[in-house]
Amino acid sequence: MAKEIDRTRANSALAVIKQHPGMVLFAVSPALIAVGVVWVVFGAGWAALLLIALVLAGGAAVLMKR
Repeated sequence: MAKEIDRTRANSALAVIKQHPGMVLFAVSPALIAVGVVWVVFGAGWAALLLIALVLAGGAAVLMKR
């Protein structure tokens, strides 16, 4: 079976995000601060690339954990 996120886990993750948005914001705040600093220092293009890299790295971490 391919490594994929099943529907139950995806629905559980969405439920946590809906019920505790503050906790999710706290968890991703270091990444948001890093993107903000890169935006100010290097510009929006580099910040967008960093954001894409962070999203891809997060997705890979979720898939590799399983």
